[in-house]
Amino acid sequence: MRRFLQTTVIAAAFLGGCTPEEPNDLDTLGIVDVRIKDLSVKAWLANDSEERAKGLMFVTAEEMAPRAEGDERGMLFVFERDQTGGFWMRNTIIDLDIAFIREDGSIVQTFTMEALREISYTPRSPYRYALEVNAGILERGGIGEGDNVVIPDAALKRSR
Repeated sequence: MRRFLQTTVIAAAFLGGCTPEEPNDLDTLGIVDVRIKDLSVKAWLANDSEERAKGLMFVTAEEMAPRAEGDERGMLFVFERDQTGGFWMRNTIIDLDIAFIREDGSIVQTFTMEALREISYTPRSPYRYALEVNAGILERGGIGEGDNVVIPDAALKRSR
C-alpha cells in the first residue's frame, strides 16, 4: 500500500497534482519569441519545476490577449530531458492549445485542452518542450504534427 501511495503522489505531482493555489508571477518570467510557420508567439518561459507546475493556472483571457497584431501570447515549458507525461487543466480557466515539441523542434502532437478539465493530454511519443497558446490558434495557423518550431537559444540555455 505504501509503494502504491508513493507512486500515486509522484504521478500526481508530475501532472500538476501539487496544484498551486497562486499563479506564476508572469512579470518575473523570461519571455522569448517562438515561431511556427507564420505564427509569432511571445512566450513566458517555464523552465523549473515550480514554474512548470503553475503553468498558466489562473491566467485570464485578458492576460493572454495579443499585445500587438500577429503577436500571440503563450508559455513555453522547457525540460532538461525528454518527457512522456501529460498536461492537465486544473485551475486553468481558459481553453488552450498545446504543442508537444521534440528536442529538434518538430511537433510531436497537438491538442486543444478544455478549461478546468482534469484529464491528461499526453502525446504519443516523448517531447522536450511544450508550448501553450490560446485555443484555436494552432488550427487557424494550420499547425500540427511534424511542423518545425523555432525556439531561440536563450530559452535553451536557461534550461541547462
